[in-house]
Amino acid sequence: MNLPQVDIVVPVKNEERDLAPSVRRLVGYLRESFPFTARVTIADNGSTDGTWAIARLLCEQFPEVRAVHMELPGRGRALRSIWSQSDADVLAYMDVDLSTDLNALLPLVAPLLSGHSDLAIGSRLARGSRVIRGPKREIISRCYNMILRASLGAGFSDAQCGFKAINRDAARVLLPLTEDTGWFFDTELLVLAERAGLRIHEVPVDWIDDLDSRVDIVATALADLRGIVRVGRGLARGTINVPVLRTSSLPACGPNGKLPAQLLRFTIIGVLCTIAYVLLYLLFGAFLPNLAANAVAMGVTAVANTAANRRLTFGISGRAGAARHQMKGLIAFAIGLALTSSALAALDAVSPRPGRPTEVAVLIGANLTATAIRFMLYRRWVFGSAQPQEPAYAQTQYPLTAQRMTQPQEMTR
Repeated sequence: MNLPQVDIVVPVKNEERDLAPSVRRLVGYLRESFPFTARVTIADNGSTDGTWAIARLLCEQFPEVRAVHMELPGRGRALRSIWSQSDADVLAYMDVDLSTDLNALLPLVAPLLSGHSDLAIGSRLARGSRVIRGPKREIISRCYNMILRASLGAGFSDAQCGFKAINRDAARVLLPLTEDTGWFFDTELLVLAERAGLRIHEVPVDWIDDLDSRVDIVATALADLRGIVRVGRGLARGTINVPVLRTSSLPACGPNGKLPAQLLRFTIIGVLCTIAYVLLYLLFGAFLPNLAANAVAMGVTAVANTAANRRLTFGISGRAGAARHQMKGLIAFAIGLALTSSALAALDAVSPRPGRPTEVAVLIGANLTATAIRFMLYRRWVFGSAQPQEPAYAQTQYPLTAQRMTQPQEMTR
C-alpha cells in the first residue's frame, strides 16, 4: 500500500482474546468511515500467550495491518520504538479493548493533518465526554490529573486516556527526550510537548471502562508518581532540556500565564518552603540569636523558593537570566525578612520571654503576609520581564532517516 497518512499503533501484551475482534472492528471502521489512508500496527510487547500468532494471521488477512514483536514488555517502549521509525504523517495509538468509541478517531487526527495542532488526546474529563466507569477509577483519574496540574503545571485535562496522536515532526524531537517505558510514557510526552510550546488538541470521547482490565492500579499509580518526581526534578535542575518549538501556545505557566494556576503552584511551593523555614529556624535557634536564626533560615529557603518558582510556577528554564532572577528574588525576600524581623522585634517588645509556640505562630503569620507580597513581586517584577524564546518549530526540518529496529521482529506487507 502507499505511504499511510496515519499510523495507528495498538500495543498488546497477552491479549489473545481481544486482539482479533478489535483489529477487525478497527479495520472495518477505517475502510468504511475514515477518509485518510491509514495503517494499523500491532505492537506485541512481551506476550507469552498466543497473541503474536494471532497478530501474524491478521497481518495476512488485511493489507493495512502489520505486526511488530518486541521481546521486552512496556507500552512506552513499544510506542517510542515504532513511532520513531514510522513513515506516516500522524502517529496515533489506541488501547486494544477499544474503550474509546472509534467515532472520535477522525476528530483526533484531523487537526494534526491540517496543521492546526501538534498533538491530540482523547479526554474523558472534557466537557461533552460520555464516560462509563467505576467510582474508584474516576477518583484516581481526577486526583492524578490534579497532581499533574499542581506539580508540573500541566494544562491538559486527561493524561492517561489510551487514545492519542502526534505529528511526526514533533515526535522526532520529543521521543528521544522521554525515558519511561511503561504507562507514564503518555504523561511524560505531554508534559514535554507543553514545555516545548506545542499545541495540544483535546477531543471529548465516549468511553466505556473495560471491566476485565488487568492493569495493576496501585503499581501503576506508584510508578506514575515516581515519574512525576523524576520529570519535575529534571525540569527544575535543567537536566531535561526541552527546545521551544512554538511560542504561540506556550503553556500557561509563563510570567503572564493564568493567575489561578500560578497561585496554586506558588502556594504549594510556599507551603513546603514555609515548613522548611520553620524547621531551619528551630534548628538554628538552638545556638543562634532569634534574629540571626531567622535571617539564615530565610536566606536558605529564599534561594530554593526562587529557583522552584522560576521553573515550576513561571515556566522559565535554562541558565539565561537565572542570576538576575535570584538577585531580584533575594530583594523580594529581603522585604519578607524585614517584615518577619519586625514581627519578632515587636513580639520581644511586648513579651521579653515569649514561648516557642507563640514565636512560631507570629513568624508564620508574618511569613504568610510576606509570601503574598512576594508573589506579586515575582509575577510583575522578578519574572515579569522574561521574554519567550524565538520560534523554532516552523523553521526546522527534522530528517526522517530510516532506522533499523534492533529488537523487534516485524511482519508487514
